[in-house]
Amino acid sequence: MAKQKITQALKSGKVLISDGAWGTFLHKKGLKPGECPELWCIDRPADVLDVAKSYIDAGADMVETDSFGGSSFKLQHYGLAERAAEINEAAARISREAAGDKWVIASIGPTGKMLVTEEVTEEELYDAFKTQAVAFEKGGADAACIETMSDIEEACQAVKAVKENTGLEIICTFTFEKTVQGEYRTMMGADPISAMNAVIEAGADIVGANCGNGLERMIEIVSQMRAVNKDIPILVHANAGLPKNEGGQVVFPETPQDMAALAPKLAAAGANIIGGCCGTTPDHIRAIKEALN
Repeated sequence: MAKQKITQALKSGKVLISDGAWGTFLHKKGLKPGECPELWCIDRPADVLDVAKSYIDAGADMVETDSFGGSSFKLQHYGLAERAAEINEAAARISREAAGDKWVIASIGPTGKMLVTEEVTEEELYDAFKTQAVAFEKGGADAACIETMSDIEEACQAVKAVKENTGLEIICTFTFEKTVQGEYRTMMGADPISAMNAVIEAGADIVGANCGNGLERMIEIVSQMRAVNKDIPILVHANAGLPKNEGGQVVFPETPQDMAALAPKLAAAGANIIGGCCGTTPDHIRAIKEALN
């Protein structure tokens, strides 16, 4: 019997729990500045598996992959562009092993290339995202999580590449910052409603926001999205609060209890899937799950 799709599971009305931060976890395990995190899927798979498994053990219903910077454009910085398919497939296989009967939502991050300056074409972006998506499906992923996007056009190319070349469900999230006027915009100027509508039209099954904000601000963003679309599932991967510099180190101040206290309010605002981004740990995910249960 085929596994139920995430969108089907959400029809019950239950809020699902996603995972937390990956980068900080890998650094604690010894990832050095300037080292390629995604290559650990080949060279240190046991460590990557431990990250994924820690979130499943904490109660997450789905787990991402160590592939955020897995596009050929990002891997090119390390001389690994030709290994993109191999690395992304390995990332999916590792999280698949950790997830068991839970969902694997394979991570696709921005390429770092700008369409507006013509340093890349839509076709080149599409091809890079296609390589990742096909590899994810081969590795056993259930969905692609296109995340931390700021450019609507880049996000749409990623959505189309997944939709037209795989059977994966498609999640697409943007990173918004609050302006001095109190509005939310991506780095490229996109507002939550425009971003949401564009990727839905391109074929996204689930939309949302990740990074850049703690749960408190995410409540505002989700409320805006839900006000104009009552039906689309919304995912939020929030930071553990807004980062602070303490003694030369970046610290995310919200404790698991802090995030757990806000999680029911985020669900009430219309979020269907709640997890963490920068600064969050398995303890944060466990606390959020307990609060929502």
